[in-house]
Amino acid sequence: MKDVNDLALLIDAKIPIIVVETYDEQRAIALLMKTAVAKDLGFASWTITDGLNTSGTKNPFLEPGETTSNSPEHVLRAIRTTTKPTLFALCDFHPYLQGQPEHVRLLKDIALAHETLWHTVVLISCELDIPIELRRATARMSMSLPDDMRLMKIVQKEASHWSKQNEGKKVKASMGTVKKLARNLRGLSENDATRLARTAIHQDGVIDDSDMAPLNKAKFELIDMEGVLSFEYDTEHFTAVGGLNNLKEWVKLREHVFLSSSRPSADSPKGLMLLGVQGSGKSLAAKAIAGVWGIPLLRLDMAALYNKYIGETEKNLRKSLEQAELMSPCVLWIDEIEKGIAAGDNDNGTSARILGTLLTWMAERKARVFVVATSNDVSRMPPELMRKGRLDEVFFVDLPEQDIRNSIFEIHLEKRHFDPMQFDLHRLAELSEGFSGAEIEQAVVSAVYKASAQRAPLAMEHLEFALSNTFPISIVMAEKVAQLRAWASNRTVSAN
Repeated sequence: MKDVNDLALLIDAKIPIIVVETYDEQRAIALLMKTAVAKDLGFASWTITDGLNTSGTKNPFLEPGETTSNSPEHVLRAIRTTTKPTLFALCDFHPYLQGQPEHVRLLKDIALAHETLWHTVVLISCELDIPIELRRATARMSMSLPDDMRLMKIVQKEASHWSKQNEGKKVKASMGTVKKLARNLRGLSENDATRLARTAIHQDGVIDDSDMAPLNKAKFELIDMEGVLSFEYDTEHFTAVGGLNNLKEWVKLREHVFLSSSRPSADSPKGLMLLGVQGSGKSLAAKAIAGVWGIPLLRLDMAALYNKYIGETEKNLRKSLEQAELMSPCVLWIDEIEKGIAAGDNDNGTSARILGTLLTWMAERKARVFVVATSNDVSRMPPELMRKGRLDEVFFVDLPEQDIRNSIFEIHLEKRHFDPMQFDLHRLAELSEGFSGAEIEQAVVSAVYKASAQRAPLAMEHLEFALSNTFPISIVMAEKVAQLRAWASNRTVSAN
């Protein structure tokens, strides 16, 4: 009903050309037909294959004896000479507006004659750039997407279909997993939501947590940004993260509020920044937040945003943020954010515009997108981004203490199918003083390689040798690490 009202308002406002960008062409046509009936207007649709038609009758606007033609020029001339006020839907017309001055002029003539003819031309395409000559006569309309109630009905309908096809067997699912499946379909058209729900259910007749990651990946591929924004298929859980207990507790306290409502309120969690030493677990923490909450994790590559053409970089960012909103609820991980917003000497103000676009979106976004920004260099961070309100909290991820290093060794040994109880974890934690989590992991990997080369089982001596031959970042970059720790000591919350 909302779409009908929105379209009717544009028609009443005497807008001669309306652009509807959608992949759901059939639903758009049905919407236009319904509106035409409500407004007592004629209706006709056009495609390059079928030409101009209404109610299944081909080219009703042709005069008797006139030759049928499917050409774009023909349809525009037919519209211009038709006297009955009509709503015209032109499908996939965008190729015929590029480098076609005659078509642009014909559309402009129709728009200029709107007060006389009362025609409204609706251009339906997946993507359409309006020529500058037509922009003042054009309005854009976005079709609404199915809400939570409608998505639940779609999932229930597909479950019912599966049951009928399988001799009355019931789909195995809990109400919680059904709601989670419906929630992860947000941002899709009815056709796309139906297709993905059908895939999840018909594969095995079960709806459970294992369906969510493949579904989210398929959803992401429907709105792919060609490398600027990437879908992180492999998320983690907090059991794979050593330490960071304050961060874990903070995230768990906000889980229900973030996931419970379909739209965020003023008090909904917005996001956080993880500042810390390289290799200290910031990226792993971002993956764990998405994994614990059971929502998609999107990674924004700030370096991939940049384009040599003026304005394209900001456009890439806007499209990425729009895509993140379509994937909501989700975690948007902006890795090494300072590399994309730190001002350069010769970037023609691009960094400043990127920062402005990002700050505006963070303040005004309507979708549930939880931002996790990670940074290694606080000196390059603008103060506008660091203040409360943009993000909820700034956590400092320091090098792990001895008890946390003990846990990290345990995690990485178990991950590689070794029994941690066969090793002196306390001794290993002492030897790894000043090591980051990533450096501990690489020491374990190096020890495994050495043991394999010797055709011997992994032993303490292999781990001790790997640690003694590693120079951690706390030594290699001692001055910068000390400076970062000093800055963060009274300005951030400890993640551990």
